[in-house]
Amino acid sequence: MQKPSDSANGQSTPNELAQWPKINSAIETDTEIERQVAAMVAKMTLAQKVGQMLQAEVKSITPEQVKQFHIGSVLNGGGSIAGSKDGFATVDEWLAMADGYYQASMDDTDGGIAIPIIWGTDSMHGASNIIGATIFPHNIGLGAANNPELIKKIGEVTAKESLVSGVDWLFAPTVAVVRDDRWGRTYEAFSEHPDIVARYAPAMVEGLQGKAGSKALFTADKVLANVKHFIGDGGTTNGDDQGDTQISEKELREVHGAGYFTALDAGAQVVMASFNSWNGEKVHGHQYLLTQVLKQQMGFDGFIVSDWNGHGQVKGCSNDRCAQAINAGIDMVMVPTDWQALFYNLIDDVEKGNIAMSRIDDAVTRILRVKMRMGIFQAGLPSKRPFAGKTEHLYSAEHKAVARQAVRESLVLLKNNEQTLPILPSQKVLLVGQAADDIGQASGGWTVTWQGVTQANQHFPSGTSIKQAIEQQVKSAGGQFEYSLDGQFNQKPDIAIVVFGEKPYAEMHGDLTTLEYQAGFHSDLKLIKQLKSQGIKVVSVFLSGRPLWVNAEINVSDAFVAAWLPGSEGTGVADVLLATPSGKVQYDFVGKLSFSWPNEPTQATINWQDKPYQPAFAYGYGLNYQDGGFVGQLSDVTAEDTHSEKIDLFVGRPLAPWQIEIKNTQGEAQSIRSLLPQKINDIYSISTDHLIQGDSRHIGWIEGGAKVGLFSKSALDLSAYQQKGVLQVFINLPVKLTANLTLSMEQASGQVASIDLTDALSSMSAKTWYQLNIGMKCFAKQGADFSHISAPFVLSSNAKAEVKLSNIRLFQMKPDLNPAKSINVCL
Repeated sequence: MQKPSDSANGQSTPNELAQWPKINSAIETDTEIERQVAAMVAKMTLAQKVGQMLQAEVKSITPEQVKQFHIGSVLNGGGSIAGSKDGFATVDEWLAMADGYYQASMDDTDGGIAIPIIWGTDSMHGASNIIGATIFPHNIGLGAANNPELIKKIGEVTAKESLVSGVDWLFAPTVAVVRDDRWGRTYEAFSEHPDIVARYAPAMVEGLQGKAGSKALFTADKVLANVKHFIGDGGTTNGDDQGDTQISEKELREVHGAGYFTALDAGAQVVMASFNSWNGEKVHGHQYLLTQVLKQQMGFDGFIVSDWNGHGQVKGCSNDRCAQAINAGIDMVMVPTDWQALFYNLIDDVEKGNIAMSRIDDAVTRILRVKMRMGIFQAGLPSKRPFAGKTEHLYSAEHKAVARQAVRESLVLLKNNEQTLPILPSQKVLLVGQAADDIGQASGGWTVTWQGVTQANQHFPSGTSIKQAIEQQVKSAGGQFEYSLDGQFNQKPDIAIVVFGEKPYAEMHGDLTTLEYQAGFHSDLKLIKQLKSQGIKVVSVFLSGRPLWVNAEINVSDAFVAAWLPGSEGTGVADVLLATPSGKVQYDFVGKLSFSWPNEPTQATINWQDKPYQPAFAYGYGLNYQDGGFVGQLSDVTAEDTHSEKIDLFVGRPLAPWQIEIKNTQGEAQSIRSLLPQKINDIYSISTDHLIQGDSRHIGWIEGGAKVGLFSKSALDLSAYQQKGVLQVFINLPVKLTANLTLSMEQASGQVASIDLTDALSSMSAKTWYQLNIGMKCFAKQGADFSHISAPFVLSSNAKAEVKLSNIRLFQMKPDLNPAKSINVCL
């Protein structure tokens, strides 16, 4: 057993171990279940036991393989969706897959034991994988609502709607306590304060599983919960997803442990291990934390599941072999694609004595104990369970009401000078911004797809955009409503509502280096100023997955609302912003900041107990209609006319205001809004991996003439990058280049400046990543007007070709180069 080390180094001593609390789970030990589990384990072969310890991704395993290898669980994750030609599954397709896996797991004709499989999925804010499901605000918004009873209701709705598709295990709740808002998963957390997390965690567990110790536990309308990610995921240095949490054990326990203590007391049966390290050691291989702390000291008797190939990050491990993670305490391994190799290697490790048989038996006992407790042995075929296929439960009137309430209570009013809000709906109301009519952007990541990049509102058939909600209420009150993407209007309005904010992202794809919103561009700020210059009052509705530095935008707004990521029920926004036709308040603001709001773009780690503590808006701040609401001028020293030394154009996803498009030879364009394969006649795009999952695009030209690029709806001023600027892209040729590749910069006027990359790329080895650096003076010589660039990166081919692209950035000055694997043009 690992010996605890000195706590002065942020590690552990025996005294520190004793400080971790004992769990008093509301689910008590059942002697009959223990007897049945022990009898089953005694009959199982090593291969059958190892199979139960594996969780494979649905795209990488068939029902026949589930039967052959006695697999314990499957999941859909990382953008994987069941069936369907367009990549978005129907309920019937989900159920057909669930039935196939279940029947295979119950087939004991080979002499094995029939053990039902369980299907896990990420459910960050509702049953968000299912088309037509109710999408709730992300956790960051719910934290502002400060209403545990509402959280319980959301859990109940999520459980019912998930069961419609046959999924019975949800990877929720997330109980991270975020310390650095640059983290790409900030919106998955309820708060920077452990108290809110500690109150919310048991409410969500009870909503999903039912109340432990009562007849409501694991009834037909309940699912298996999964508290995650143990432990310290919200505390990594610089907010680096999957990075290192460098803190003392006391802080790890008292800040990051809070949600686990209450969730496990409430009966949570599964804990997911975290990708992060604690003081340099990966949690997936941390026997002290997983076994000594969680299982032995705290007394957790459920099972620990790893995260997506998290075991492969442990020192000395790979995705297909890791005795260290099993010995550390991982009971079920989430191994999406390499499950078969891991199956054989685990058996080999046991036979060689690298893993004790007692550790295998303990893991399988825990898994079967949980399956018994959740009643899966009696549940029957997924399609025959009470809620299966009952689509009337998706976005029912009752569920819609819960979502609408959640949106209303999550909104935080930061500014309301001169009582600009609420808006009298009988006025002339101008609504501005693409985000206002994009339910996908309002919902954020983990919505229909992993990155939340959906194809507009068609994937939310029962949802209501902010535009639809405001338009309906204004017109019903006899007011005049106009919608504009760019702030232009036919009739001058009495007031304008501008909806803007972050584009969807998930996990590491959302990591930031600065909290400054639209650094280097500030196009939304210009839009607000454009309206203000015409004497129009402006209400700003800001969609974001974290507090961001928007001081300049707040300064020029008459009212400013932090709407977070409200989900599919935009009516909740309209309910609070708009008054009744007679001018009375419909619903007041009740949301209070569960995260401190930065006063500088560098205040990424500002938290409620910090000294000094100088946020723009403190933890717990939030105005209502009874307050004066006046906010003075905030510091906005790096406003719109300054330029960042570096602009990220595409880092795993296109950064606003850019969007990636493929265009065929006929000029038809298709925005790449999903990690799913996309094709338009003679060009296609497929998501692939470079440094992290899904951070690269594989582009293929079936014949010449088509192009792929980063485009903006309006031209932007990139003059600061003209003289010494460098465009950098990581590039990989899957096959040797035989065509001519041309890189262009395009202007809104249609003018194009191009350079031929063929000679520069001819020396590239196939299947190898290179850093391509291009001096902007190349394009300047071709006549590019850098003050009106609408597409800074457009790649075309004159013949059949393939290329992978990742991490496209624009630098003011020549960046650090990798001399071994770099190709330089015009430098």
